[in-house]
Amino acid sequence: MSDQFQGKTVVITGANGRLGQQVVRAFAERGATIALVTPTEAEAYDVALPEGADAWGFPCDATDEGAVTQCFEAMRAQFGAVDVLVHTVGGWSSSPLADTTVDDWRRMMDLNLTSTFLAFRAAAGLMTGEGRLIAIASGQGADKGVAEQAAYSAAKAGVVRLVEAVASEYDGRITAHAVAPSTLLADGQEGQGVAASTIADLIVHLSGSAGAALNGQTIRAYGSAG
Repeated sequence: MSDQFQGKTVVITGANGRLGQQVVRAFAERGATIALVTPTEAEAYDVALPEGADAWGFPCDATDEGAVTQCFEAMRAQFGAVDVLVHTVGGWSSSPLADTTVDDWRRMMDLNLTSTFLAFRAAAGLMTGEGRLIAIASGQGADKGVAEQAAYSAAKAGVVRLVEAVASEYDGRITAHAVAPSTLLADGQEGQGVAASTIADLIVHLSGSAGAALNGQTIRAYGSAG
């Protein structure tokens, strides 16, 4: 354990996911107070925490405006302010353009782009000092769209533009960043990609003083798939 983020409150959405759990551990081991945002209250209890972690659960449908507002108001009541948001909520799908329905399209937009917008807006409203907003993009959004992934590629490209726009708005008091991993691998898992724990460490780095120097950037973190 270290005290790098002692006295800081870090909000992690999708805290029960493969990446989210690694991000939770990385910040908890550095002394942060953690707001675990998961779809249900029960799922917050499934998040593995290091001994002595200071963590609080907040159930929320990250795609629903009312639910997000209520969730962050609960954080205001609990913490007063927050310092870092790491938004890991998202989803992937693949289908030929001709077979992609409007519902498919909207689901990708809601999970990846709308949820990021809602979380960024709510978290920024609770940042009374210097703050960090961090989203998850992808190669399909950062570099080039992929065949049979029109909805996902467009949504992740939107995340990149959202981050750039938000980064330019707060004069550096609040910074915004996107991390674009390739395939996320569990620690020790073989294959082309990058370990989720490595992405978590990168996110921690951006949440510190280095974040100010990289404001508005999309960090491509492709690992062995790069």
